[in-house]
Amino acid sequence: MATHTSEGDELGRTPLHGLHQELGARLVPFAGWEMPIQFEGVIAEHTWCRTHCGLFDVSHMAVIEMRGDDPAASLERVTPAGITTLDVGRQRYGLLLNESGGVVDDFMVTNWGTHLAMVANASRRDIDLAFLREHLTDVEITERSDIALIAIQGPDTAAVVTEMLAADGGDGSIEDMVFLDNRRLKLAGVEVLASRSGYTGEDGFELSVAANDADHLARALLANDLVKPVGLAARDTLRLEAGLCLYGNDLTTEISPVEADLVWTMPKRRRETGDFPGADRVQAELAEGPNRVRVGLKPDGKRPVRDGTMLFTGDSSASGDEIGFVSSGGFGPTVDGPVAMGYVAPSQAKIGTPLTADVRGNDVACTVVPLPFAPHRFHRG
Repeated sequence: MATHTSEGDELGRTPLHGLHQELGARLVPFAGWEMPIQFEGVIAEHTWCRTHCGLFDVSHMAVIEMRGDDPAASLERVTPAGITTLDVGRQRYGLLLNESGGVVDDFMVTNWGTHLAMVANASRRDIDLAFLREHLTDVEITERSDIALIAIQGPDTAAVVTEMLAADGGDGSIEDMVFLDNRRLKLAGVEVLASRSGYTGEDGFELSVAANDADHLARALLANDLVKPVGLAARDTLRLEAGLCLYGNDLTTEISPVEADLVWTMPKRRRETGDFPGADRVQAELAEGPNRVRVGLKPDGKRPVRDGTMLFTGDSSASGDEIGFVSSGGFGPTVDGPVAMGYVAPSQAKIGTPLTADVRGNDVACTVVPLPFAPHRFHRG
């Protein structure tokens, strides 16, 4: 099973740790876990996922079950997402908010009929559990440390899963599954909860499986020549090109959903009733506009502009006004150049606006561009 120690310096290890070692992964500490940062190399792994099928170990993430008389209504007390309207077998992205309208964490939640299952960030595990138990006293909150998560992403993913379902030990169908559908399947003789989702911008599935079966399932998937292992470094470049937020960078307890351009996560009825933490700030920003907004940035040349870099107006950091910062940045293999996201004043957020990034005392010209950098290819049917 997945093991994790939240106290001391001991790192958690996922059920695929031994497989990562066999495959020659470079293992590094990440959010309290020893995780593969890369296997073959970031660019090669990124490109393989964009063109074929990449396998990701995401078992470090927190799987939290919520049970009670009406867990959906209870969860809506701490999120502006629409949970009570979530159909059985469907998944939704949402944000936990604090009283000042900042983001405690972002999450995916699935309605399984008998309960809700939330997947939250590993770095926020203890904070999220304490937050939910404090505010949802009428709900039974259980962390499922006996569950492993494997993501398979890329244009060949559906073909890989279909082939496994047709083989001995397979059962079920994905033919009518669309983005954010969830279903029970059997792959390689193993029972899985499959969600047609992921955080790369590609079509794919996230597979929830008993920790004791995870190694067998991963090896069965990797037996297909279309599937290769992908580490956390390429997972980050993939999500950045897809314009998707990373908690701790693009989302924090100080940043609101309106500033983060995530108003789409809040249905109209929730925005109007304002029955969630931080609603006063959210409603005021919706009405009057926020003080800063998240934008896409395209730096000139080949030099990446990393998170924390300050942004200025004009063509010089010395003569311009400081108007924001880079929240995520790196090299985008698909676009063959540096890409970034950041927060700027609304007056500087128009597409095509020129800005300057101060990279360790050197000016790098940037332009505000649309997100995402690489088009989403989620399977919407």
